[in-house]
Amino acid sequence: MSAPAEIRAGGNPLALWRAVRSGVARPRLARACRAAIEAGHRAILAAAAGERAVYGLNTGFGKLALVRVPPERLAELQVNLVRSHQAGVGEPLPAPVVRLALALKLASLAHGASGVQPALCELLEAMLERDLLPVIPAQGSVGASGDLAPLAHLAAVLIGEGEAVLAGERLPGAAALGRAGLAPVRLGPKEGLALLNGTQVSTALALDALFALEPVLQASLVVGAASVDAAAGSDTPFDPRIHALRGHPGQIAVAAVLRALIEGSAIRRSHLEGDPRVQDPYSLRCQPQVAGACLDLVRQAAATLEREANGATDNPLVLADTGEVLSGGNFHAEPVAFAADQIALAICELGNIAQRRCALLCDPALTGLPAFLVREPGLRSGFMVAEIASAALASENRQKAAPASIDTIPTSINQEDHVSMAAHGARRLGPMVDNLARIVAIEALMAAQGIELRAPLETSPRLSRFLEAVRAVAPPLEEDRPLAPDIVAVAGLVRDGTLAAILEPAERASLLGEGA
Repeated sequence: MSAPAEIRAGGNPLALWRAVRSGVARPRLARACRAAIEAGHRAILAAAAGERAVYGLNTGFGKLALVRVPPERLAELQVNLVRSHQAGVGEPLPAPVVRLALALKLASLAHGASGVQPALCELLEAMLERDLLPVIPAQGSVGASGDLAPLAHLAAVLIGEGEAVLAGERLPGAAALGRAGLAPVRLGPKEGLALLNGTQVSTALALDALFALEPVLQASLVVGAASVDAAAGSDTPFDPRIHALRGHPGQIAVAAVLRALIEGSAIRRSHLEGDPRVQDPYSLRCQPQVAGACLDLVRQAAATLEREANGATDNPLVLADTGEVLSGGNFHAEPVAFAADQIALAICELGNIAQRRCALLCDPALTGLPAFLVREPGLRSGFMVAEIASAALASENRQKAAPASIDTIPTSINQEDHVSMAAHGARRLGPMVDNLARIVAIEALMAAQGIELRAPLETSPRLSRFLEAVRAVAPPLEEDRPLAPDIVAVAGLVRDGTLAAILEPAERASLLGEGA
């Protein structure tokens, strides 16, 4: 069952968007928003009735902005805009992203600065309530002037065109509305433009990936701690005094989590004295510095996306108190593109250091364990090719992590001469998170095997829970067997929050950061 939730004109927390993405929340506009929406709509109607040319109200669009459109054809202008801009290609966006896009569009309109009629917002609310989701092709946006093509496919359903999915069935837009007991809207001045301009699809894609990353990042810390114990590593590098002297909040938080996870390990106690090793390799020792820096990047990106989700991002914008209609560029998705690039870098580096731990655990010279974590290596290959698979996944993510925000191709006959590429910059993040989850799953299988090879010594109480979770879906590797099913099963634990749940609620909250 979905829970009631409200979208306000600004100040909506990330927790709301998480709930919308999962379908737990079917939000409606806060009642306080209606007055601003009505005032903005009156101001737009007044501007449209005037003699002055106003972009998007009584002119063409983009390079055609100098073409004046007569009053009797203004409704036709808006419908033509929605139809002509449906040029998206590729597979449809997944349901969680479309839910987010609908809710984010509603949040943008909530300010009243877009000038739309209240009925349009009410239809968006009703579509969210019924989980009536437009079919939106994933490709075709350059992130300025907003996500034009994908948002045109979203807008088409509101006017009874396009396609939508309702109760699992793909239908023509008009049929989907009718089956849901809804009627299309008749677009007024600027309303097609208000729907098409904006960064809602890019932001939805970035938020979707951010939320998918959260349990994977948390799981990577649990697995990283298990790898330290499997390798008979030291917890001294996680001493809080080291990290306080540097001061980075993510580093401090990660060190605290790693230290708490390892506390009480008999494996650790067994080599406090007499261990000839002076320092561990960086992939063990520098986890707080690397994962902490990634955490700080993710937090910064989350803050950017939270602000973007709460903003009015179409053009032009109306100031109802003065009647002014101002043409600007809030549709330019550069902040989203930068946030997506930051998340991509964090995903890539978390995978890089996890892959290095996979390689370390397979190396008897570094761990004292059998080569490739299997008894009688040579007769058996153990985790040899699983480690190779982790390297392949890490390499793939490195290629995907190249910045999208620095690419720009002028469009619309050079009117839109600098664009953000935010949409595909955000869209690549989902596959990157999947790759990271698989790398962490491979490391988890190796860490569990390594800990068990230390018997009769036992790991810490909390890492024993990690061991139990992994062994519930993947048995120890006694003889060579196909590891692909085990990787799939453990990757499920990484993605669904099972491994992240080994962290205490306060630890998870500290990693998400304030306001998350």
